[in-house]
Formats: sequence, C-alpha cells, structure tokens
Amino acid sequence: MLRDFFYGIEDLFETILIFPMNDIAKLELENWWIANSATWLFVVIGIVAFVYWMGQLKKFNDNNEENKTISSHSFL
Repeated sequence: MLRDFFYGIEDLFETILIFPMNDIAKLELENWWIANSATWLFVVIGIVAFVYWMGQLKKFNDNNEENKTISSHSFL
C-alpha cells in the first residue's frame, strides 16, 4: 500500500506537474527567448518592485520620518 502511494506521487509529478517543463525543454531548441519568457517576466516584475521600493524609501527619507538616532532601537 505504501509502495502504491509513492508510485502515485511519482505519476503525479511525471505526468501532470512536470509535463509543461518537457514542452519548454523541446521549445528551447527552437527559440530560446520564448522558452525563457516566464523568467523574463519575473525579472521585469522584480525590477519594477525594486524601483518602487527604492522610491518609497526615498519618499520616507525625504520626509525625515525615520528615527535615525543610535538609540532608536532597544536592542542597540
């Protein structure tokens, strides 16, 4: 019974969850840019999030809202 459980997990991953990756591996031989489009999408999202974060930090820094004294935190 336990053996069937692990074979079921194997079948789930090989036939359903990793199946799109096999297609992407075949697509990469034809067009690298399309095969890596998901990677490029995440890179663009990361860059946009980083720029937004830096803008928010600059906004708070310009308003002097942060307590920058050495004893501002109890653990210091």
